[in-house]
Amino acid sequence: MILLTGASGQIATAVITTLLRQLPSNQIAAFVRNPAKATKLQAQGLDLRIGSYDDRDSLDRAMQGIDTVLLISGTEEGKRVQQHQNVIDAAKKAGVKRIAYTSRNLRNPATLANTLMHEHFQTEEAIKASGLMYTIFRNALYMDAIPQFIGGAHSFERGIVLPAGDGRVAFALRSEQGEAMANALVQLHNESQIYALTGSQTWSFADVAQSLSELTGKTIAYTPIEGSAFAANLKQRGLDDQVIQRILGFMTDIKLGQEDQVSASLETLLGRKPSGLKAGLSSIFAEALQANEH
Repeated sequence: MILLTGASGQIATAVITTLLRQLPSNQIAAFVRNPAKATKLQAQGLDLRIGSYDDRDSLDRAMQGIDTVLLISGTEEGKRVQQHQNVIDAAKKAGVKRIAYTSRNLRNPATLANTLMHEHFQTEEAIKASGLMYTIFRNALYMDAIPQFIGGAHSFERGIVLPAGDGRVAFALRSEQGEAMANALVQLHNESQIYALTGSQTWSFADVAQSLSELTGKTIAYTPIEGSAFAANLKQRGLDDQVIQRILGFMTDIKLGQEDQVSASLETLLGRKPSGLKAGLSSIFAEALQANEH
């Protein structure tokens, strides 16, 4: 029996889609905070378990009868390491055999600009210290996040302006990372595993601009700018300082090569090459590209 935490979220949805092709629905349990957001999961026949990362009693109940837990990273900065520890403790207490975790694939955690990422590696250490068998998925940046970084379809007209320099990213689609995770979870291993789930090559934002130019039939330029100018632009658009610093952290790490790593794990687990940049962008921007044609 596999339990997914954060089961109504996007990455969990991608994992569940593939699990349901390989397992009966009664072998999949979904841990959710709000049952109103889990009606689709219930309709699919999943075993709903209600609670939160902060509610230790609900975690204890959720772990009953579970063999493998997929701990999907929480989103509450500053709190999530303790929340993850609560999940790990409950899993160990209930005799769960394996814990899996959605971490991040970055070149050198010690030199990260985006300090929020440290919480992933603290969680990895907590999992290893638990003594449980583990599967750690170190995910590349979602290709699906590109619209947020570049300003969505507005970039078709104004171009892409970011402080990422010539930095390259091994982008991968969220759906394919979820599919690969599901495939790994149903495999029986007697040892712990770490998978780096990346695209099969890396791309710069100049490559993103080139692919979008080909898809739209327009000339879309990428202009690298300094971080201070970028932050000032975001401030003018009304973003708060914390959000600006997080975006700037992502961009700085890209510029410094933190995301410039390729692994074969995603291709191996999928049994095919992951989607390339142009194909992925065509899917992600499907509606905007259709509108662009008219």
